[in-house]
Amino acid sequence: MIRVTRLNGSELWLNPLLVETIEATPDSVITMANGHKYVVVEDPGVITSKLIDIYRQIGLTRAVVQQEDRP
Repeated sequence: MIRVTRLNGSELWLNPLLVETIEATPDSVITMANGHKYVVVEDPGVITSKLIDIYRQIGLTRAVVQQEDRP
């Protein structure tokens, strides 16, 4: 789950596997696969970073290996 903050300051925990889109309006709008929309204060870049971190933790994506790190 990722934690985001609603406009009223309350915490909201979202399932990262169900995030469909993130729109950058004056505030960020997260649209879920079921059509629910959530307006949050976090920047889309911050939300995307949180999603990628979770995806890496559960093995859906891997870390980029720099050329010099390869044997």
